[in-house]
Amino acid sequence: MPEGSDLPVLVIGAGPVGLAAAAHLTGRGLPALVLEAGPAAGSAVRAWGHVRLFSPWAELVDPAAEKLLAPTGWTRPDPASYPTGADWVELYLQPLADALGDRVRCSARVTGVARAGRDRVVDSGREDQPFTVHVTRADGTEERITAAAVIDASGTWSTPGPLGADGLPAIGERTHAARISYRIPDLGDPAVRARYAGRRTAVVGSGASAFTALAALAGLAEQESGTHAVWVLRRGITGSTFGGGSADQLPARGALGLAARAAVESGHAVALTGFRTAAVERSGGRLALVSEDGRRAEDLDEVVVLTGLRPDLSFLTELRLGLDERLQAPAALAPLIDPNRHSCGTVPPHGAGELSHPERGVHLVGMKSYGRAPTFLAMTGYEQVRSVAAHLAGDREAAERVELTLPETGVCGGAGLFDRPDAQQDAGGGCCAAPAAAPVPVALGTGAPPQEAPGAGGCC
Repeated sequence: MPEGSDLPVLVIGAGPVGLAAAAHLTGRGLPALVLEAGPAAGSAVRAWGHVRLFSPWAELVDPAAEKLLAPTGWTRPDPASYPTGADWVELYLQPLADALGDRVRCSARVTGVARAGRDRVVDSGREDQPFTVHVTRADGTEERITAAAVIDASGTWSTPGPLGADGLPAIGERTHAARISYRIPDLGDPAVRARYAGRRTAVVGSGASAFTALAALAGLAEQESGTHAVWVLRRGITGSTFGGGSADQLPARGALGLAARAAVESGHAVALTGFRTAAVERSGGRLALVSEDGRRAEDLDEVVVLTGLRPDLSFLTELRLGLDERLQAPAALAPLIDPNRHSCGTVPPHGAGELSHPERGVHLVGMKSYGRAPTFLAMTGYEQVRSVAAHLAGDREAAERVELTLPETGVCGGAGLFDRPDAQQDAGGGCCAAPAAAPVPVALGTGAPPQEAPGAGGCC
């Protein structure tokens, strides 16, 4: 950050990590400005407010944010309890945004970031120029803000993974979009409940979000006859499919996997394994999924696609980013978070150094920094922005002093070989695999079901 600059550090996104970044910058006396595309702080979290987090409050409050909140009379929630997304917003994120005051601007969507007077090609005088951030407000008006540095904490919520197994929308996915959802259904909403009650729903995915959806639909099936789920997995079922279970150091995360397993064992869901979706077709008045090998999942009323999230890089095209070609994460960070090799608990400490790019003064943090990797936890993001704020303040020792201990095992999945239908994951392979004995195949209702009878993102 230029010495003596009075320009703000611009933070994109007023979610948990973006607000924490502003708190750390403020604590170091650096001017901060947070731009949030949504109408209120934590807009993405509000969208999944009905979902309970698997991390307790003790791991969801940033230390610098707590220090900023203390003078306001804020009371920290019970550290051992587990909030919903709505709780997180009401009891922490909104109070933090209020404490930051006019440093947070909502309904301000960032549409582009560049060097002032320099497009991506120009070398001359590049690093001497501040950043220009192009913003569009809710009423359509535009403005350009000048910044000393940019921290992108915009997350990945706006860009869910598609149904197609090749990373692109399946043939017919857009055509049948009205019956395809990319979010965990809120069955507490009467309209949403009516959409799934008594219906046959495909849940595509194998991470925490898919587990949550399966458990919710199983609960609905106990109350509404005819409700059934088809769990579509691109790989087979082994002992590690359901995550760490009772061995998970985040007990609520382990419980998600156990709930998904119970949904299958109870008959409320059936597992369709080794199924890589290539197309969505209309079959009578219902839908059918067609796999790459020609198999079909018929008689579906709804499809819930929970195949992970990916970063939106469209507004960063004029910056020189150093991104890994697979994960779309910072090149130095990618090998440390590769879900083919790492779980949430085996990610080594990292900070400003691993989050830097050829374009000095730009840092991608939070879920955005993990690209397509699903192993992110909130406490990782808090440590990231602590380090980045120290770096921007010129405190090299603090920036390099990154200490982070993450819970082992879990429910996130990987890609590549981990995604093969016949893959056998041992303790060192795959993401968040249980560290106990090597997994063995598990037979769980993989036959055809009765005719009368789918961010911290899952992956499949």
